[in-house]
Amino acid sequence: MHILRAKEKKYLKAKINKLETNRENKNFRNLYRGISDFQMGYQPRTNIVKDEKGHLITDSHSILARWRNHFSQLLNVHGVNNVRQTEIRKGEPLVPQPSALEVEMATEELKRHKSPCTDQIPAEMIKAGGRTIHSEIHKFITSIWNKVESPEHS
Repeated sequence: MHILRAKEKKYLKAKINKLETNRENKNFRNLYRGISDFQMGYQPRTNIVKDEKGHLITDSHSILARWRNHFSQLLNVHGVNNVRQTEIRKGEPLVPQPSALEVEMATEELKRHKSPCTDQIPAEMIKAGGRTIHSEIHKFITSIWNKVESPEHS
């Protein structure tokens, strides 16, 4: 119980410091979001997993090793020898190619004030690009669709 109280104190102190920083920097959006989170209170999370024998594991390295072992056993099926090789044929796609209108509608539905993905392009920039960016995104999606493989990341 003592450990949970210490974690709660540490959590509350970090939250208060973050609120003060946002207030000093006049970052009101994050300030009010932080106040809202603060009102929900501390919600402790415990990281406990059972090993193969049913014993509890609390050490983070042991937990990671346990999950690694679990998924390795789950996903790596050994001893399956009687699987027949079948000819793979490229048939008609089950889903039609996306239209330019669908791409435009999807880009317009992007939410503002969200963190950009790995491409680091915020939704506001995509929306501001208008028809030009919609057209380029549609060309890009169409080229991927027709190749039936994703492009290499640079």
